[in-house]
This record gives sequence, structure tokens and C-alpha cells, in this order.
Amino acid sequence: MFINQAYKGDNTWWRVLVTTSLTAGIFVVNFVAFFTMSKEEMDDVYKSMSEIPNNLALLINLSPFVFLLGLLFLLVVVLHKRSILSLTTSRNKVDYKKILFSFGLIVLMTIAAFAVSYSMDNSTILWNFDPMKFAVLFLISALLFPFQIGLEEYLFRGYLMQQIGIIAKNRWFPLLITSVMFGVFHSANPEVANMGYGVMVFYIGTGFFLGIMTLMDESLELALGFHLGNNLMAALLITSDFAALQTDAVFKYSGVENPVDMLNEMLVSIVIVYPIILFIFAKKYNWNHWTAKLTGKIQVVNP
Repeated sequence: MFINQAYKGDNTWWRVLVTTSLTAGIFVVNFVAFFTMSKEEMDDVYKSMSEIPNNLALLINLSPFVFLLGLLFLLVVVLHKRSILSLTTSRNKVDYKKILFSFGLIVLMTIAAFAVSYSMDNSTILWNFDPMKFAVLFLISALLFPFQIGLEEYLFRGYLMQQIGIIAKNRWFPLLITSVMFGVFHSANPEVANMGYGVMVFYIGTGFFLGIMTLMDESLELALGFHLGNNLMAALLITSDFAALQTDAVFKYSGVENPVDMLNEMLVSIVIVYPIILFIFAKKYNWNHWTAKLTGKIQVVNP
């Protein structure tokens, strides 16, 4: 079982504290800054960021994740004395076909949804394609997004899911805690400042969605593929002046920000799109025993 993989390493409390503090530090700093800075100060920060060229800003934002993911892997191997494989899957090897399938599924669904929306009303969607800028964007995205989503998945759905699970001795508590943490640590995103805390429902819901597929499949593979495909589409397909990622994407939304419409779109993802994706995975990979896998107890095992 996936959570039981933590028993393959040394889980002394101070080791867990050191690893969590060092690797989750960037999220904690963003969280503290968001709640201690005034609205005027936050607006100044977002304004300063918007003045940086898009590709340079993306490079600056994503680069720290290379170091942090490497640090997490190093601490797991050296401090906890366990393999990266045990952090990835409960099986004997990584199934890259699952990563590719999940990646392809969300990419196709995103493009299809955009095509339908564009065909119905493209009055606020502008052609934004600049070959040189897009080439640089694609290169940065292809090289660095795997590190960004890798850190988030390996930290929340991997390391913390497993460590909290062997402490709580069940599956529902780590699923709940890591999903809420995943949402809360995205609270510094510009959407939250612009749209209010209602958007946190989407981030926390996405955390639950990724956590469910991880526990049901006993691995991170599907979550890694989905998260990467989702973030790449957010960067490459369409951008806007109020998005968390402002990039030189193919298209740009030029309409006025409407928090109600955006919240409704997010709710559609949580209520309709995510269950459809889970249904597809369940059928393809023969998932069963949902209650046991999502809420069952964790049995202590010897390494």
C-alpha cells in the first residue's frame, strides 16, 4: 500500500520535522506574507511582478522548485534512508504509461473545452501568439514545470500523505489534511486576492481530487501526469491579466474579470469534470474497494 511505504525509512520525529520545514518553507513564507501584508502592499507586489517580462517572471517563479525538489529527494534518501521509488508508488517500478495517459487526458479535455467555448463566443479571446516569445515560454515550461508540480505532488501527496498516514494510522485523515494544506498554501495566488476566499474551495477540492487518485491507484503517477498537463495548459493555451500565471500564451482573455463566472467555472470542474476523470481512471485501472482505500486503517508493518 502507498502510505505504508513510509515504513521503509527512518521516521524519527526530528527527521520528519527537518524535511517538512525545509521543503515546505516556500509555501509557508507565501502563506505568512499573504496574511500579514495589507491589501495595498499586496497590490504593490502584484503590480511589480506584472512589470517584469512574462517569460522572465515565469523563470523566476519556477526556478526555486528545482532546488526544493532536489532537496526533498536528498532528505528522503539521506535523512530517511528510503528510496524515491517508495515515495512515488507502492509497486516495483514507476509506470510511465500512467503518467502519459493522465497527462494526455487533461490536455485533450482542456483543448476540447476551450475549442467549444471559443466556437460559441470568441469576442473576448484574442490571438496572442508571438513565435519567439512562445518558443521561450514553451522551453521554460517544458523544463521547469515538471519540477514545480513534482515538488507539490511529492511533498503533499507523497511525503506528507505517507508521514501523516502512519501517524494517524488511517487514510482519511492524511487525505483531508494534505488537501486542505494544498489549498491553503495557494492562498497567495492573485485569484484569491481578486476573487475572495471562495476560490479556496477550488484549490482544496483539487487537493482532494489529486489525493483520491493517489490513494485509489496507490501511487503518484496519475496525479503527476494530471498536474503537469493542467499547469502546462494554463501557461501555454490562454492567459489573462488577472491569472496566477501571466504568460505569452497562444490566446489571451481580454474581458473584464467576473468573479462570479470564474467561481462557477471552478465549481463545474469540481462537481462535474473531476468526477468524470476519476470515473475514467476507475474503469481503465479497475479501481475497487473505494471505502477501504480512502478511509481504511493503516497497519504497522516492518520495513
